Amino acid sequence: MEAQPPFQQSQILQNSVVVFSKNYLPLARINIKRAIVLLVTGQAELLNFGTTKQWEVRSPSVVLQVPEHIRLTVGNPERHWKVPPVNRREVLRRDNHTCQYCGSTKHLTLDHVIPRSKGGQHTWDNVVTACERCNSTKSDRLPHEAGMVLKTKPKAPIHPAVAFAEQFWNSQRLTEAE
Repeated sequence: MEAQPPFQQSQILQNSVVVFSKNYLPLARINIKRAIVLLVTGQAELLNFGTTKQWEVRSPSVVLQVPEHIRLTVGNPERHWKVPPVNRREVLRRDNHTCQYCGSTKHLTLDHVIPRSKGGQHTWDNVVTACERCNSTKSDRLPHEAGMVLKTKPKAPIHPAVAFAEQFWNSQRLTEAE
């Protein structure tokens, strides 16, 4: 096999690799440089699902085949993860910086679906992002009393690895369908 020109090698380094846990849960997409470190240090192994891509990466003394998927062999990648606290930044992130009543992205505040005055708690399933106008319209009432409907049901964020796994397997299904 002939050597690749340097510009092709640098293009290869722009690719990314999917990392799986020891029990084959897709955890994240990492850059190929990080994947090389994991492979060379023995912290990961090659995974071959049959039709996966591989890139050849060369150094002066080593030629390494880097696959599209690798599996961690050490550590506990399902390390402890705590649900983040219910605060403005995290609620805005969960709701994609969008009012959950009208869809606006301007002048956002937090709204308690069940108002605190009526026993509502400051929890993930009771706090949503709302624009000032909708928050004012809803006021101290329940959404149905104000004639308003939530676009999505509020819930606590899920573990990032689980979110990535769902996204990964959904994209695999779409690829297979094509």
